[in-house]
Amino acid sequence: MNILLINGPNLNLLGTREPEIYGKQTLDQIEKELIQIAKQNSFKLECYQSNHEGKIVDKIQASIGNINGILINAGALTHTSVALRDALVGSNIPFIELHISNIFNREGFRKESFLTDKAIGIISGFGIYSYFLSLEAIINYLKK
Repeated sequence: MNILLINGPNLNLLGTREPEIYGKQTLDQIEKELIQIAKQNSFKLECYQSNHEGKIVDKIQASIGNINGILINAGALTHTSVALRDALVGSNIPFIELHISNIFNREGFRKESFLTDKAIGIISGFGIYSYFLSLEAIINYLKK
């Protein structure tokens, strides 16, 4: 089975961007570990990052029929993008919304998500470990 990990705007800056919030590990380091864990569980994990909303929408649409589950850290698009929500819903691919920080104890605008009510679940606030919890959750969901 195939899982797609999508990272939105500015997540390419992990490791250097506000390390007190987002940690010191780079996105590349996180992805390499996740790919190995997926492989150990007989899954293939594809990783994708873009700072451009339309490219993420295109990637979701291109995944229809090829991807069994999506993990998405949409970054700021979580709080702004109806287009991203529509692409995820339209793809009919189950997805988990994930966040490194706890979006519910940050600025008011970060508490609103266009994705949460359509996600099979949300994992937020565990630092980069949110990625690993999300991978475990989607694997267990897809195995059922």
